[in-house]
Amino acid sequence: MKQITSIQNPFIKSLVLLQEKAKARKQTGTFLIEGLREISIAIKGGYEIETVLFLPELVTESQINKIVNSPVQLIEINKEVYQKLAYRDTTEGILAVAKTKSMQLSDLKLSDNPLILVAEAPEKPGNIGALLRTADAANLDAVLIANPKSDLYNPNIVRSSVGCLFTNQIATGTTAEIIAYLKEKKIDFYCATLQNSTSYHTQNFTTPTALVVGTEATGLTQDWRDAATQNIIIPMQGEIDSMNVSVAAAILIFEAKRQRGFN
Repeated sequence: MKQITSIQNPFIKSLVLLQEKAKARKQTGTFLIEGLREISIAIKGGYEIETVLFLPELVTESQINKIVNSPVQLIEINKEVYQKLAYRDTTEGILAVAKTKSMQLSDLKLSDNPLILVAEAPEKPGNIGALLRTADAANLDAVLIANPKSDLYNPNIVRSSVGCLFTNQIATGTTAEIIAYLKEKKIDFYCATLQNSTSYHTQNFTTPTALVVGTEATGLTQDWRDAATQNIIIPMQGEIDSMNVSVAAAILIFEAKRQRGFN
């Protein structure tokens, strides 16, 4: 088995770039996953693992073989190399190099009565991770990111999604492309916005539905507000007129799930 004990090793330097640079992830079509649980979830989600690097004092080869059921390159590393590559503070002792997936709208496989979350231009990795966790909790058909500002394989997003980056169907596109896609699929879409809105709980979300949220700073663009089946609002009773985007999305999603009998 191959062993690497120097942070100056060219392969290790290339992995550091994967952690730090979206350009490197795009050029190679690969990214890093940290932790046994996350690697296991990624494999279950159909991600292909190329290489596994591990600290033998924390993770055994038999543990790896239990979750990685296809031939991959195994590399023993030492603590110095691990700490150079690891993104989280916790020491789990295992990292994997995985291939990215296509996130084309055309690749989506929807149910007969889909429930979809659309987020326009989310920027904060923590919010994106929270949106993906909520989508997983509700078992949504898909999460669509309009006009993405962040590379979804950013290690901050991988970490904050707690593996839910791998459990959701995700597609990206421009606002115009996603609006056209929803109309083509005859999916009604309800846009969370302050302007010309009606209370969210008065709407029927039991038919094919997309719930659309924007950023806290600027909200949704006019294109969404003009094209919406209905603009909706969560009634606010305090001093402020907005809440965290992931919280707002969760309220809307679980109202739709309630109406659908949590099916």
